[in-house]
Amino acid sequence: MRNLINFFIKYGRWFIFAFYVIVSFVILFTYNSYHSSIYFSSANIISHSVYSTTSEITDYFNLREVNKELLASNARLENEVLNLRYQLAEFHTLLSDSLKYSGALPRYDYVAATVVNNNVKHPKNYFSINRGKQDGVETGMGVVDHNGVVGIVNVAGPHTARVISLLNENQKFSVKLKGTEFIGSLGWKGADPSIAYMEEVPRHTKFNIGDTVVTSGFSLSFPADIPVGVVMNRIKGADDNFYILKVKLNSDFKNLGTVRVIKDNLKADLDSLNNFDLPS
Repeated sequence: MRNLINFFIKYGRWFIFAFYVIVSFVILFTYNSYHSSIYFSSANIISHSVYSTTSEITDYFNLREVNKELLASNARLENEVLNLRYQLAEFHTLLSDSLKYSGALPRYDYVAATVVNNNVKHPKNYFSINRGKQDGVETGMGVVDHNGVVGIVNVAGPHTARVISLLNENQKFSVKLKGTEFIGSLGWKGADPSIAYMEEVPRHTKFNIGDTVVTSGFSLSFPADIPVGVVMNRIKGADDNFYILKVKLNSDFKNLGTVRVIKDNLKADLDSLNNFDLPS
């Protein structure tokens, strides 16, 4: 108690000074309309600034959750598109045979994933994703981002997987020119991560600069008609019967972020048919 009294005695002048300052400001802003208006205007500006900053900070930390929701929604929509294409193809087949559609289960599903490690500087590039076998990811599944094809799962662990990037000189992709049945093999030749080459294009193939290159559907890794890139120009190959098309890739491989792994629900059945005649 004595220390408290000594404290007030020692700093009493400052307390008295602060008291008079507060009283002065109260009188000034209460009985003077001009100063009062300035005070309230300034207070409103400051409070607005504080609330705006707080809102921006809150919105920023909510972006991750919003992004996850958008990614999941986008995956669902793309999954519906793939399965509608598959069902339409079955309708055409069944109608041509005068049969009734049997109502098969959806063929394709997606597993959303995030790229956690990526490289574009080597002749044989890979990237890793944060999904694995426990999420339904298996070796051989195709991987796409929002722009198109980016790779094929090479190794699947329990919680992560390694993907062979499209930017890998040893990996080929079965592709075609959109709206045609001209099938070719797409491969990367190094150097530029935005350029690949579509080989084995028949000489009689008609195309225009800017035509879209899509997956052929002849691979169990990808459904048909997933975008890959656009035609830039034609290059004469070693065989005069075929062309090589220079393709501008849709995906930005230097900035891969969120991707989707494609699950083909018929893959096991198709694999068993392909291996039926192989010696055990």
